[in-house]
Amino acid sequence: MTRLALGDFALVTSLGTGGPATLAALRAGRSGLAPCTFDTLPLAAHAGEVPGLDQPLPPAFAAFDCRNNRLAAQALALEDFRATVDAAKTRYGAARIGVFVGTSTSGILQSETAYRRRGADGRLPADLDYAHTHNTYALGHFVRDMLGLRGPAFVVSTACAATSKVFASAARMIEAGICDAAIIGGADTLCATTLLGFHALGVMAEGPCRPFDTARNGISIGEAAGFVLLEKPGPQHGPDTLLLLGTGESSDAYHMSSPHPEGAGARLAMARALVDSGLAAADIGYVNLHGTATLVGDAAEDKAISSLFGTATPCSSSKGFTGHTLGASGIVSAAICALALRHDFLPGSPHTSTRDPAFTSNYLLAGQEGRIGYAMSNAFGFGGVNCSLVLGRAA
Repeated sequence: MTRLALGDFALVTSLGTGGPATLAALRAGRSGLAPCTFDTLPLAAHAGEVPGLDQPLPPAFAAFDCRNNRLAAQALALEDFRATVDAAKTRYGAARIGVFVGTSTSGILQSETAYRRRGADGRLPADLDYAHTHNTYALGHFVRDMLGLRGPAFVVSTACAATSKVFASAARMIEAGICDAAIIGGADTLCATTLLGFHALGVMAEGPCRPFDTARNGISIGEAAGFVLLEKPGPQHGPDTLLLLGTGESSDAYHMSSPHPEGAGARLAMARALVDSGLAAADIGYVNLHGTATLVGDAAEDKAISSLFGTATPCSSSKGFTGHTLGASGIVSAAICALALRHDFLPGSPHTSTRDPAFTSNYLLAGQEGRIGYAMSNAFGFGGVNCSLVLGRAA
């Protein structure tokens, strides 16, 4: 693929707002997971909840007001990110910048609360604006309007790979000449559907999740929003610019909720990302794993990593920091790879104390200093939807 420049990531998770807050938490090994107190749900679980989402959107965007769009707004409002977008609008024009974002449940919480407020006749309350809040495209519509863009826009909802696959989608749109630049990313927020749904599946840990641990027993759900500008490299980019070098996608179609036990689909996505980037496995200095802390998921990914990279390449999962942010996990993983590349720091894995002795990958328990040239980000979703990204330094 044509190498594309990445701007600064606008990221909000339970670790904090922006890159510096995220990096500080990674360096300190400080997790954002805490006992779940979201809504009134009777769950003995930990979650990565973002504070400060009780404030409504500004009046101009009142129609979009829901938890998902509020979280997206926090990320979009970051000063450096808005300056980057404004500069791109000056270069290309608002009609030449696309918006390609991902989510899994969008603003479904808005409909959940509306159902609780049904009238005696069973009708939903009149103030439920499904199109601007719950509808899958609501997030894309909101991002496009808030940034004042008029280019092509769509929303991808491919479970936990959604905000990785938009990197590939945007790269194809730019290469095809449909747009000159793109805002990519997405958001996913806590709601009863996911919290109770994963609890019903029996895959939620009671305590904080422990990816790749011998005693791992399930996921912790988190929420996050993140965005980044993608464009062709130009004179505005310095030697410290990061690049999207390759993307790899696959669908193993093995099972609705379980990956192929040998990690076949995951390995294929990673291998395709390497081919697309023109790099060899030995060139990758760090892999941010999907690593959800489920028994079968971690085992399959370990096999895929070990078969492709061997046993030396450092890797870790950031789910112990942020929880599994579902549809937003791809952009979170990519942002953490960007921080690793820019700040020469490879994050560890809070709450993971003993690596599964059956695993052979080089899983990092503690963060460590280390300068790398290339990093890979993995995101795998229900139904065997897999996507891997390769990021690297411009110089």
